[in-house]
Amino acid sequence: MSLTTFSPERAGAQPGRQADSLTKVTVPSLLEKKMLRQPIVAVTAYDYATARLVDEAGLDVLLVGDSLAMVMQGHENTLAITMDEMLLYTRGVRRAVKRALLVADMPFGSYHTGDREALANAIRFVKESGAEAVKLEGGRERKELIQRIVAAEIPVMGHIGLTPQSVHRMGGYKVQGKTMEAIDELRTDALALEEAGCFAIVLEGVPRELARIITDELHIPTIGIGAGPDCDGQILVMHDMMTMTFSPPAKFVRRYADIAGVMRAALDEYRRDVEARTFPADAESYHFSREIRELMAEPVELVE
Repeated sequence: MSLTTFSPERAGAQPGRQADSLTKVTVPSLLEKKMLRQPIVAVTAYDYATARLVDEAGLDVLLVGDSLAMVMQGHENTLAITMDEMLLYTRGVRRAVKRALLVADMPFGSYHTGDREALANAIRFVKESGAEAVKLEGGRERKELIQRIVAAEIPVMGHIGLTPQSVHRMGGYKVQGKTMEAIDELRTDALALEEAGCFAIVLEGVPRELARIITDELHIPTIGIGAGPDCDGQILVMHDMMTMTFSPPAKFVRRYADIAGVMRAALDEYRRDVEARTFPADAESYHFSREIRELMAEPVELVE
């Protein structure tokens, strides 16, 4: 049992930006941020507690990414996660989020076998998990599909460049857009996604210069990850930025905290206390009432 506070008032919460804490982030407000040149702040989260902290910190976008296959389930890539699993995680996050725009990743296989099934899966994210938008990978080959999803009143975030669901085709996680042909293709893809109705595009693993060109060419926001500082916003995987992964970080990852180090130290101290029988102490234990002690056939001696 945990005594986690679930109250809707969120007693004791201390948002990072008090003035903006009650202003709901929406698709139109993100477009407005681009026009005003105000940076968009996004991060991934996969559970209630983490999502609640993200929301109270005043970030704009919370993505339930298929990266959870790697950081939460231990898979070597993102391909194994299923629709049902993504829906389960997204539902937990939904209960925590009041302010941020909640976007859910469409996992590999959920939009690759036909537009009808893909649209049905996008609808499931909205109806069954409470997502406010979906994200899918790919360029101009996804244009018609995105148009169908948008026509069903579901906002779509695009994702081009290094697309993790294409890891086998790319031969690994490699920077994209390094030749003139690749540059032209990514620019064409970005424009196609905008024309299809995407409200934003994630640019992953591309040269800074290319990200700036695409950002300047589009009317919709770009969200960078490994794409330099000139995008309209940035996103990181929570576990990467908090040092909760077990491999060297990518070049673009900045470690903002060593949560793994804090947890290791706490667990080590907990183990020592239990082994030394110093936890739990008497003050951390429950006791019979005086009346019950008096009714006992033999008095209960408490060990201090």
